[in-house]
Amino acid sequence: MSNKIDAVAKDAEGKLEAALGELTGDTGHQLKGKAKQVQASAMNAAEDLKGSARSMARKVSDAAAKLADG
Repeated sequence: MSNKIDAVAKDAEGKLEAALGELTGDTGHQLKGKAKQVQASAMNAAEDLKGSARSMARKVSDAAAKLADG
């Protein structure tokens, strides 16, 4: 769960930095902000993948248990 929170924080940080860059005309800050937002998206995707893998493993385990009992 903390990785999801880290991703939300990284996205917010990126949005703020990108907005600062737009206000000041600093393309460096704009690019750094966008990069942080991309990093946050990657972090979220990794967490989603982990969750899917856990769910699939649980289903396989349940199916195996039913076969063993049946």
